[in-house]
Amino acid sequence: MQAEPDAAQPAAAGGAPATNGPTGATGATGASGAEGPRSRRFPSVTRDTARPEGSGRAVPGAVSTPARQWPMLSVLTATAAGLLTTALGQPRIGCLVIGAALSAASVLRRVLPSVGMLAVRSRYTDMITYGVLGVAITLLALVMEPKPWLDIPFLEDAVRFTVR
Repeated sequence: MQAEPDAAQPAAAGGAPATNGPTGATGATGASGAEGPRSRRFPSVTRDTARPEGSGRAVPGAVSTPARQWPMLSVLTATAAGLLTTALGQPRIGCLVIGAALSAASVLRRVLPSVGMLAVRSRYTDMITYGVLGVAITLLALVMEPKPWLDIPFLEDAVRFTVR
């Protein structure tokens, strides 16, 4: 088995790294020594990880990193405010803030073309996940005891049926 030369060496010398024939993998040149055109096929040997979808920028690169990630930072800030409010003795208000933050994340994921690290999965999956969690937490906050703000008639029967 033949050892491959270091792929970073040609790049440091001012040239681009060689490609591995038609697969387009970075590394040593093919057996013929000639560089072929880059192919759109995946390489047979993975040499690096792909950029996740969420690594894109929400703002141009000239802006500082925190400003480029403003969608994620705004959702995290609202969620932290909701957790702090809950810890300070207002659980209903805190849960409403957390539910609103997740619902806003769903809307941001739908409306903005690039949301930075707020994108975790596909756009559709993110929207559904953030939306369902946001609505569920908001509904739980509204039916929270004592003195629920929202009365769901079958909820009390369902709790009695499952507990007893």
